[in-house]
Amino acid sequence: MFLAQIADRVLNRPLLITPDKAQVILSVLAGRIGVDGPDASRFEGEPFARDADGRAVAVKPYRVAGGVAIISITGSLVNRGAWIGASSGLTSYEGVQHQLKTALADPDVHSVIVDLSTPGGEAIGAMETAAHVRTLAKAKRTVALVNGMACSAGYAIASGASEIVTTETGVSGSIGVVLLHADFSRNLDEEGITPTLIFAGAHKVDGNPFEPLSDSVRQDLQAEVNAFYDSFTSTVGKGRGQRLTASEARATEARTFIGAKAVAAGLADRVGLFEDVLSELSKRTPGGRSQNSPRRSPSMSENSGAPVAETPGISQAELERAKADAKAEGRSEALATVASVLSAEGIAGQPSRMTAALECLAEGMSAEKATAFATKHVAEATAARAMPEASLDRRSEKPDSLAAAAMNAANGASEPQKSKLLTLAEQRYGASAN
Repeated sequence: MFLAQIADRVLNRPLLITPDKAQVILSVLAGRIGVDGPDASRFEGEPFARDADGRAVAVKPYRVAGGVAIISITGSLVNRGAWIGASSGLTSYEGVQHQLKTALADPDVHSVIVDLSTPGGEAIGAMETAAHVRTLAKAKRTVALVNGMACSAGYAIASGASEIVTTETGVSGSIGVVLLHADFSRNLDEEGITPTLIFAGAHKVDGNPFEPLSDSVRQDLQAEVNAFYDSFTSTVGKGRGQRLTASEARATEARTFIGAKAVAAGLADRVGLFEDVLSELSKRTPGGRSQNSPRRSPSMSENSGAPVAETPGISQAELERAKADAKAEGRSEALATVASVLSAEGIAGQPSRMTAALECLAEGMSAEKATAFATKHVAEATAARAMPEASLDRRSEKPDSLAAAAMNAANGASEPQKSKLLTLAEQRYGASAN
């Protein structure tokens, strides 16, 4: 079924993809299954929105570092299917467009890096995605980074950016369209198989794989390829302007260019690294401060310009007592929060979800949002030993017993998971295993 779905997407459909990638796909359909996994960097930024105190309050569809959204586009591109998993090696235009539109409306984002490592993919949807990039670039500085490869549909998307930066070995171009037709008729003859197509409508089975292409069908398919080619070169011209006009894009004859040669040919604006681009764009933040850095409210000493102990009307002893009371009250609330999250439906008994929920709490999320995030985004354990559900009731249990219950909730987890749960609970929430 999976191979049939791939065949439906790539056979007899115009593709904005490199020829070698098309050959790989054909070999896959011939019986050798291979998967290209995305290689997007996850070492910069974080996918959280934070409040004025630095607490995580929402999850973003991209990572953000210093007010710069990082939208990674990797692997082969398809029109629909925003939730296609990373292991499939596919990225959907639908998902990319959602990220672009969200970044456009995101007040925490002032610039965007479109991080590309893709040979291209389906023609349908590519030009529309490029249009979204152009719209974003009009409102916020948008840099397309050829971080490995931006070819065919990948280059169409990159062309809409304010600037294209390529790494030294980045591959750009392949501004062309390819349509793959597989004729299995001779193979079927050798196998003694004779297919019979029963249809209505003279062109219903044009380009089917059970017979050679007729001249008329070939001409129709070529006309379809030419139409997409015109749209492709026009899209590049709209995005690059005088840097690479539509006619100049056509004149490349679908060649690819590496690093500085792409700059010389007008396909890119300069050679650079991901880290350099991120650093440059981050400096656009007012005051040079990373918009993603936790922010805190000024302390009493910062507001008055004098040490807290010297503030009129508040003695040092009174201040210390107030701190102790606040700490005790906060500890009780924190323990109750930990206990409620660990015992929540869909969390209790799942070590990975419990760990993720505690990490979200540590980032400042509320109990409700931490529970929802872990339940939705962390896979349920299937082979791990089930953990006994903690019997917790915030209305009747005291803080100390809640702490013990929270600790007991980790029983049955693997040693690394248990250690992480205990460390998080003890160090960040004041819970004790004693």
